[in-house]
Amino acid sequence: IMYTFKKIAVTSRQLCAVDLPQQIRRLASAGALRPDMVIVREKDLPEEEYEILAGQVMAVCREQQMGCVLHSYPGVARRLGCPAIHMPFAYFREQWESLLDFRVRGTSVHSAEDALWAQEHGATYVTAGHIYPTDCKRGLAARGTQFLERVCRVVSIPVYAIGGITPQRMDEVKKAGAAGACMMSEYMKI
Repeated sequence: IMYTFKKIAVTSRQLCAVDLPQQIRRLASAGALRPDMVIVREKDLPEEEYEILAGQVMAVCREQQMGCVLHSYPGVARRLGCPAIHMPFAYFREQWESLLDFRVRGTSVHSAEDALWAQEHGATYVTAGHIYPTDCKRGLAARGTQFLERVCRVVSIPVYAIGGITPQRMDEVKKAGAAGACMMSEYMKI
């Protein structure tokens, strides 16, 4: 199955020089690097604060015609009318049945077995990583492009590479079969 290769911005407001909604607006004018989709990750925020920020980011994404996926808080996504949710794998395993009302359901996988399980339990995409060394996972060995190829081979849903991806590495993950690439640092520091 061929998909248009997607560029995905994963947020981390701590890395931004400006507030997050403003940063997302900046990304909208990033030319060839403009993301197709934004995953609002801010995992450290309590639900109420996350909801406020997510609402602001969703508004910018709507205005700029970029997809928006909320992270970890399905209740927030439902209240804000966001049809897309991304869950860490442990939560996805526990809650997958209650997520079937979302049009887009993603989870993070760290093995081909996880990816297969996620697909069989309703995930519409997975992020697979971390592919390259990254500050987010300091001290943890990168899984590399062979790992990415294996995940892409076992599932038919889109697999988005994550972890240490730079614009220079996008072709490499595309060749490995990824349907897209997620970048955090690169996008939060533009």
